[in-house]
Amino acid sequence: MAWDDVRLFLALVRSRTVAEAARSLAMDPSTVSRRLASLEETLAATLFVRTREGITPTQAAEDLLPAAETVEQGVARFATAVDGLEREVSGLVRMTCPPDVSDVVVAPVLHTLLARHPALRIALDADESLLDLTRREADIALRTVRPTRGDLVMMKVATTTWVAAATPELVRTLGVLDAWKDAPWIGWGERHAGIHVARWLADHAPDVDPVLRSDRLSTQIASVKTGVGIALIPSKSLGHYGLVPVEIGDALRPSTSQWPTDELYLVTHQAVREVPRVRVVWDTLIEHCRGLE
Repeated sequence: MAWDDVRLFLALVRSRTVAEAARSLAMDPSTVSRRLASLEETLAATLFVRTREGITPTQAAEDLLPAAETVEQGVARFATAVDGLEREVSGLVRMTCPPDVSDVVVAPVLHTLLARHPALRIALDADESLLDLTRREADIALRTVRPTRGDLVMMKVATTTWVAAATPELVRTLGVLDAWKDAPWIGWGERHAGIHVARWLADHAPDVDPVLRSDRLSTQIASVKTGVGIALIPSKSLGHYGLVPVEIGDALRPSTSQWPTDELYLVTHQAVREVPRVRVVWDTLIEHCRGLE
């Protein structure tokens, strides 16, 4: 079997639908279905049951899974060995981080980084999803959740506090706030109602009815920038977006002593930490984050 067939099989096992597997493989769903049918014909076995809800691995697929994962690990080790042959800063570094971190931390260093190393290439996945560094889905990650598993190297590079912020114009209009409900709020939707930032608003301002709810921080920030309302924004991001903290009256100061906080971790796999192209990106990000403190 070719590695591409094993990779296809693993993507299908780890997905709920053919379309989801196709997205992870950057392929068309019809191509995935066609290749799956060909694979099943070659193996003379049914690997997945197709239903309206999606796909379910058969017992045959469950039996093949451990061997397929062993092949995947072998391919990853081979790729790591190839990376170890590098002597110059060149080639592609795949990075993943949340959108706000991409805008505030990563984007500002790219010009200098690429000017210093013209043969370097960056692929930046600015998304809330967590790519798996152990499976080589990315080389470097910036995360607000400390990883607890895998052969990873990590460093805490920043701590930020979320504060209520708005445009300078809206802050002047609102004046000193004595009650959170005196301002129009932008909050989180139901899908992310359990995250610490959403919980802070629910706990400290239960009488607030947000004029806008969104589960994407980028949408919230864009709306704050147009003057729609105030929102909790990472303090280190305010200057980047031209926002300022709202003015707080004495009645609200006790709740601001409990502003939600985030720690930012720089993460890579131990096997690629000293690869030249990865090392220069790692060092540049650490240098930039120290400047944000």
